[in-house]
Amino acid sequence: MTKLKPKVIAIVGPTASGKTGFAISLAKKLNGEIISADSRLVYKGFDIGTAKPSIEEREGIPHYMIDIVEPEFDYSAGLYAQEAERLIFDISKRGKVPVVVGGTGLYFRLLLENYDVPKVEPDYELREKLAKLSYSELVLMLEAKDPVRAKEIEVNDKKKLIRAIEMAEHLEKPLSEYKKEPAFEVEWIGLNYPRAELYERINKRVDMMIKDGLVEETEYLLKKHGRIKNLVCTIGYQEIVQYLDNLLTLEEAKEKLKQNTRNYAKRQLTWFRKNPAIKWNVEPLRLKK
Repeated sequence: MTKLKPKVIAIVGPTASGKTGFAISLAKKLNGEIISADSRLVYKGFDIGTAKPSIEEREGIPHYMIDIVEPEFDYSAGLYAQEAERLIFDISKRGKVPVVVGGTGLYFRLLLENYDVPKVEPDYELREKLAKLSYSELVLMLEAKDPVRAKEIEVNDKKKLIRAIEMAEHLEKPLSEYKKEPAFEVEWIGLNYPRAELYERINKRVDMMIKDGLVEETEYLLKKHGRIKNLVCTIGYQEIVQYLDNLLTLEEAKEKLKQNTRNYAKRQLTWFRKNPAIKWNVEPLRLKK
């Protein structure tokens, strides 16, 4: 007898598209629990700069994969997929609906799009060699080895570029070609707005972040953790660090943050539009038990 696969709702889209509120509303209707798929929400203390939903905003709905590690820890997509898969099975066994929501495409790919991450041990000698190269040199190197992966990495994230090159060096084929048997039955929902409206939502969100204390949060994180890569290379904090270093005025940092976020939203949409199963801006079907 064929064992039924757990049913999952996946909610994707660019930043500021309303995914969090939509997911919470849906989880309340469907007796669901939420699994975050955001590579920055895993870090403790990254709150305002990542638009992390507060306890109050979660409205009593259990949320997972948020605040699970300190930012000194490099939390990988492979670790995420392993833990999130366990959570999906656990939520399903308890008769609840797993709702996976976020904007990190690689997390969704490994968890729900049936890609597999082969284990590649760290090559510290290669990392040291690559660290001496410029960002543009690393991009060109990865484009030659795995052009699909090169397009997926966030701009200026040198650490992820180095790891991607390291994996490409040790794998027999590009990472994007590794597949596994589907573990879940997934209903994909994409949220988006017309470009001008989305950009306006992004701009307003940045203004609200500054008002809510993004500068003070960045100062606190710098004092607590120092200039770790996961802080100074994260959109939302990297721009404020430049302001605190007197390289930008606060207004310039704010405008740069808006631009960087808009560019990130473009890259998110480019990623998700490659998935033909995503239904954009539609109400979800009621999942059958």
